[in-house]
Amino acid sequence: MKKSTGLLASTIAALTRQARALGLSDTEWATRACVRKETLSRLRHRRSCDFETLRLLAEAVGARLGVLEVQAPDSTADGHFPADLGRDYEDRLVELSVSGDVDPGRWAGLGPRFFMAGLAVMLASGVNGDRRRLLDLAERLHPGASEVAVFNRWLERSPLRPTRFLPLVDAARQIHAA
Repeated sequence: MKKSTGLLASTIAALTRQARALGLSDTEWATRACVRKETLSRLRHRRSCDFETLRLLAEAVGARLGVLEVQAPDSTADGHFPADLGRDYEDRLVELSVSGDVDPGRWAGLGPRFFMAGLAVMLASGVNGDRRRLLDLAERLHPGASEVAVFNRWLERSPLRPTRFLPLVDAARQIHAA
């Protein structure tokens, strides 16, 4: 029988390496995952699989499945910053900044995670921000973002200038408060 190729095959291969590193045979691994050994064997020859089965197999070997962020087409080559910081985009960042929303999904949806984490750190430094919540948000977006050296790197490369942006946020807060 022909072996599967692609993402499922590479995922199963990586999980198999993890199982072997833990000293688990396929039978032991399948038992830990609460799936039949035959199911595990068949997955090596398939092109698709039920996500829950894959999650159980990963969990059984101490691994996690996740979604990797693909570099946005409108970001810098390293994927860390937006390629363009126009007025419309800046307005959306101001709106998010004054909203009080600290949902990482919403923030990540508005720009590269490193950039958005730096924005949260910058806002946490202001007098009107909820410092703890913003720093927690920054760490969820990009672990280490609240460290001084990392934030300094953000400040050096960011197209967003605090001397321009923070007054815009303060003005928007005043308008929302009125």
